[in-house]
Amino acid sequence: MKAKYHIRNWNDYNKSLIQRGSITVWFSEDAIKTWTAPKEIKKRGAPKLYSDEAILTALMIRSVFHLPLRALQGFLTSLIIILSLGLLIPSYTQICRRAKLLGQRLKKLSRKNVTNIVIDSTGLKVYGEGEWKVRQHGYSKRRTWRKLHLAVCPDSNEIIFEVLTENKVADCEVYPKLLEQMPKSVKYTYGDSAYDAARCYAANVKHGSIPIIPPSRNAVLRKNAFASWEIRNTSLLEISGLGGDDGARKLWKKLKGYHRRSLAETAMFRFKRIFGNDLKSRILETQRAESRAKCEALNIMTRLGMPESELIAA
Repeated sequence: MKAKYHIRNWNDYNKSLIQRGSITVWFSEDAIKTWTAPKEIKKRGAPKLYSDEAILTALMIRSVFHLPLRALQGFLTSLIIILSLGLLIPSYTQICRRAKLLGQRLKKLSRKNVTNIVIDSTGLKVYGEGEWKVRQHGYSKRRTWRKLHLAVCPDSNEIIFEVLTENKVADCEVYPKLLEQMPKSVKYTYGDSAYDAARCYAANVKHGSIPIIPPSRNAVLRKNAFASWEIRNTSLLEISGLGGDDGARKLWKKLKGYHRRSLAETAMFRFKRIFGNDLKSRILETQRAESRAKCEALNIMTRLGMPESELIAA
């Protein structure tokens, strides 16, 4: 029988859902203060008129209200007039050009001092036919996807880091890059069997954190193993001591708190529910800026309020 949950703080959570549609949430006082770019000394070319924060704010508004670039320029113009802010608005071509540079830097998305991180990835469609057409008539065009890798704090549900890559990049290739950026306060990292690789364990040893990663079903003990593989050997011995079968693996996951990793999948579900499962941009650099803006916006929504649920007794 499927477990049922009851939301305890429905009144506050309902208000936070309403607040997500407020235009003042996305055009905050900080965005207004940092709208103009600081003066650059002795650099070639025309100086920047708009700051990175201004471009990011524009991209967040675009993502939240699902606007094309030209409609975004009109939306921002009317927003400035309504709020009587007296700010200049970047054109849609300026937003597109600046987004290429904005998406090249890996930046921490949350200021929280986290101690646990859950990591996973999902696919975002770039172009291709809709699911209904494919189901009815089959494929006639090639579909292209990008891979969004998320590092989520299971305590606050905020996204700490995000990386957008091509779909051929393996999860275990991105894991060390994410861990390099993690603060030293992180003690435990949670990931599925896709991260059961030497480079992932080595990244944890270098960082000083403990990985909670279930070994593959056909995994064997490594003799004369390096420090990174010793972590995996320990997990295998613990599973073997519990019985070594599927039931032992389930019990091991429960004892290790591995199921917190599902919160990364919850974050991905919320991401796709709010912003859709596709990307509007066509170039990888601008797609990275778009995914970052969406993650920033999702964090703001998370801070507005989250449901607090409890299990209903059968």
